[in-house]
Amino acid sequence: MKIANLVKNHHLAKSISDASWYQFTEWLEYYAKSHGIACIAVPPHFTSQNCSSCGQTVKKSLSVRTHKCPHCGYIADRDHNAAKNILAKGLEMLGAIVNSTEGHSEPGGNPKATGESDLWRAQ
Repeated sequence: MKIANLVKNHHLAKSISDASWYQFTEWLEYYAKSHGIACIAVPPHFTSQNCSSCGQTVKKSLSVRTHKCPHCGYIADRDHNAAKNILAKGLEMLGAIVNSTEGHSEPGGNPKATGESDLWRAQ
């Protein structure tokens, strides 16, 4: 999450600056590590624009709250669609092998090798 970019938005700047995002990410990383949980930062690019069902890009403005894919017909709340994309990216960064028919995943790699995550810590 690029806090510096978020603060450039004058509507969000005060609340984001007051929210102590740095401390939040530090605590999140600490508690994840203390419980043996991988904590990674997922790049946010296109997480709400890409269809979590078929992967196609569906452009929409911020005011559009429902994701409707014209390619596969998938309909979901914009945030729910983005959350599914973030989960998929996170598992991919961890090198997880996901069995889509059973929903099981197995860790199989090191996201630090991609150079995209400073929050991931191995146990």
